[in-house]
Amino acid sequence: MVTTLIVLLVLLAVALIYVVGIFNRLVSLKNRFLNAFAQIDVQLKRRYDLIPNLLETAKGYLKHERETFEAVVNARNQALAGLKAAGVDPGDASAMQQLASAEASLGSALAKMNIVVEAYPELKANENMMQLSEELTSTENKVSFARQAFNDAVTAYNEYKQSFPPVFFAPMFGHTKDASLLEFEDSAAIQEAPKVSF
Repeated sequence: MVTTLIVLLVLLAVALIYVVGIFNRLVSLKNRFLNAFAQIDVQLKRRYDLIPNLLETAKGYLKHERETFEAVVNARNQALAGLKAAGVDPGDASAMQQLASAEASLGSALAKMNIVVEAYPELKANENMMQLSEELTSTENKVSFARQAFNDAVTAYNEYKQSFPPVFFAPMFGHTKDASLLEFEDSAAIQEAPKVSF
């Protein structure tokens, strides 16, 4: 009788340690994808901060292109709002979709501005414009790497949460929904760095 009780207590302790391990792993994986999103947040904010400087530099040359500048500013503001919404819950599918859509709009507005700027060789040769263009391209690459790290962390979290036996325990620990990947609408175009040549 005593040995049976000891065996049951040992089995209960092992089961408890196993469940605690599942809980800790879920928390760790969730924190990883939240941290990975924080890296995206940093890079996108850097990108959004570069855009007004780029516009200010170009404004002196392109005074008659007001609509183009307004479109870029509006797209930037929408992307910033999308980033803030996604930052509240980086695993939320609708927030990720909103951010992806806003990023696509911003990319389109920047591409239109690039077409306009191409017609002004003196602007393309401007030192500030060249430096800002280089920083923007570098930031785009960093965004791409940060997005990949985020998606990898989200995938690891979702895979673990959906595997057996964590799938039974995850809802009990508050991990009820899967995290959402950050995928841009035009994934083929986003895979290569934008061509910013002012």
